[in-house]
Amino acid sequence: MPPIDAIEPPPEWAELRQQCPVAHVRLPSGDQATLLTRYGDVRQLIADPRFGRTAEEEGGARIGAEGASTIFDRRDEPSPIPQSGAGHQRWRRMLTKWFTAKRMAALRPRIEAMASQLVDEMVAHGAPADLKAGLGYPLPVWVICDLLGVPDSDRDRFAYWSDTFLSLSRYQQAEIDAAQAELTAYMAGHVEAKRLAPGEDLLSDLITGADAAGAKLGTEALVATGKGLLIAGHETTTNMIGKMMAMLLSDRSAWEQLVADPALIRTAVEEILRYDANPGFGLTRYLTEDVELPSGVLPAGTTAVCSMAAANRDDGVFADAESLDLTRSPNVHITFGAGPKSCVGQSLARTELQVVLEVLVRRLPGLALAVPSARLRPVEGLLVGGLQEVPVVW
Repeated sequence: MPPIDAIEPPPEWAELRQQCPVAHVRLPSGDQATLLTRYGDVRQLIADPRFGRTAEEEGGARIGAEGASTIFDRRDEPSPIPQSGAGHQRWRRMLTKWFTAKRMAALRPRIEAMASQLVDEMVAHGAPADLKAGLGYPLPVWVICDLLGVPDSDRDRFAYWSDTFLSLSRYQQAEIDAAQAELTAYMAGHVEAKRLAPGEDLLSDLITGADAAGAKLGTEALVATGKGLLIAGHETTTNMIGKMMAMLLSDRSAWEQLVADPALIRTAVEEILRYDANPGFGLTRYLTEDVELPSGVLPAGTTAVCSMAAANRDDGVFADAESLDLTRSPNVHITFGAGPKSCVGQSLARTELQVVLEVLVRRLPGLALAVPSARLRPVEGLLVGGLQEVPVVW
């Protein structure tokens, strides 16, 4: 269900929410699944701690197109990180102290300096420029490298690895396997280097620290954590920066509203996260027992695809849901999930998006799209949604 263009959602979302909120769908693999599009159904299921993604379950539907498996399909490589239960929560608690409001406030000046440097370089090269390539891609890579203690010289190696990890149909399995072997080997070497010479980064802290019970993460879990943070901290935020600016600049009044009142930036970021019509695939859950949702009962053995983006447009929850309202508050969107498995790094993503807007509003108030929004091309073949480029002038 591709969006109508870079900004507008596919009309099927509204039709399904109204007429068929529990829909039978065929995945790129050819397997059957159930698609949920109403807010109440989606929120309840993604917040339920009993169920994990399909990769861990033998009966779960395969997602990726033939010849290419996604991160949801790798049953041959079970995650060394517990995907549910007490073990999962212990792992999360070891990470969450790195994403507190206090840490984000301390990190904010560093992110702002990075963003300002990238804007300087973009301006020096002159308009028109691709905002995604100049700012949206490098900034999250720089930030996550900083967090993981990865050398600056290795930043550029992550893009291809990240793409293959999130492939839906773009890459063949041989390409995916080779890239993932390279990433795993790199991260294993990085973990060992940090073990020998710990720094002040997240991985060093995980290596030297322990959970409340005194247990430490093993090497495989440390490698998986580093890979997971790299993928989650890079690809999704890179694409969200591009989409955010396309949404704001496609309607000059929205951008001009922010320029006139930068105090709206925090609520604007939340509304942009809710309004995103090109988010990618969604979250999968494999049901090991029957579940009663507001829209009906899902039987055990179901692979459910939870469309948070469709749920975020549910007019039963959000007044005037199809309008971009930069002042919307409260905003109970579920872009980052809900419950005990919600996104660990959501505070970092919010901080990066806010800083991008703060820097651009201050530095380039005359920013504008260099092409009509209808000509912006979506990313294809990946689990995450985005735009191939965001041409701008100023």
